[in-house]
Amino acid sequence: MASSSASSSSQNDTVSLRPERILSSNLYFDLPTSKAPLIYSSTYDIAFLGIEKLHPFDSAKWGRICGFLIKEGVLDKTSIVEPLEASKDDLLVVHSESYLKSLKNSANVAMIIEVPPVALFPNCLVQQKVLQPFRNQVGGTILAAKLAKERGWAINVGGGFHHCCGGKGGGFCTYADISLCIHFAFVRLNITRVMIIDLDAHQGNGHETDFANDSRVYILDVFNPGIYPFDYEARRYIDQKVEVVSGTTTHEYLKKLDEALEVAAHTLVPELIVYNAGTDILDGDPLGRLKISPDGIASRDEKVFRFAHERSIPIVMLTSGAHSLSLSLSAGKSIHMDQDFPFQTTWLS
Repeated sequence: MASSSASSSSQNDTVSLRPERILSSNLYFDLPTSKAPLIYSSTYDIAFLGIEKLHPFDSAKWGRICGFLIKEGVLDKTSIVEPLEASKDDLLVVHSESYLKSLKNSANVAMIIEVPPVALFPNCLVQQKVLQPFRNQVGGTILAAKLAKERGWAINVGGGFHHCCGGKGGGFCTYADISLCIHFAFVRLNITRVMIIDLDAHQGNGHETDFANDSRVYILDVFNPGIYPFDYEARRYIDQKVEVVSGTTTHEYLKKLDEALEVAAHTLVPELIVYNAGTDILDGDPLGRLKISPDGIASRDEKVFRFAHERSIPIVMLTSGAHSLSLSLSAGKSIHMDQDFPFQTTWLS
């Protein structure tokens, strides 16, 4: 009974202090027009004595994507926006004090990121090598909403930790950056209606849990129901659920997406779209189990951006899931180069 009371008190504190914490945050800052609405920092990438390779998620994909863009001349290094690291007060906008305290135990972090040997390391090292990169990406996701409101669109080459909610992490997701981004937008950008379009292969159970009873947030989730996280409770909170079973091909996937966007267009006119663009739908991804081609992923992303652009809705894109080096780089090439996405497209001008 005492434990339940303490949990309730912590949750009440999170909600009551939310506006104050958001207004005092340094994560929103002004940028010159010479900067592109693309957010990345070399501190995003996780390198932890090679142990990070024990998980199929490519924890250096963010740097590879930006490196590829710069090498090909699509992006100038000086135009990239570097975010600030989310502080404890920033994280408390959504997370409970008890959850953040649990991350000071290396064993708990190891369970969340699904890399057991991490439990053996001093927590100070885990904070530096694992959690700090995640906090930097959280800062990027939060800032992306401000940039999107100002420029029409923004991409955080990172983030999309959609398995984490305010009180629980999992699936390589330690902080609820999507939920944080939206709450900051509510307060700092005076936005009242948000649509989450989650096209990662996995169900976005974290943000679904956080916004379970919040009518301001509409969730469209296209996911494979036969893979992690099997969160049937969170599925109840999806406004528009589209299931794509293992083996779904490009043509079938894009057809379902077109139909889903058509329904969404007649359901809600949001003031911000948060697009979780996981590339783990790519054919060959060991966890997503779908069969979408690189061109199919590029088409998918263009469809979502067109949906936002034609309705003049600011859109934030997060890169979310991709498993293995070759798959994330292949997806990066498809999304950012083959379709000149998004820097040189006429449909965003």
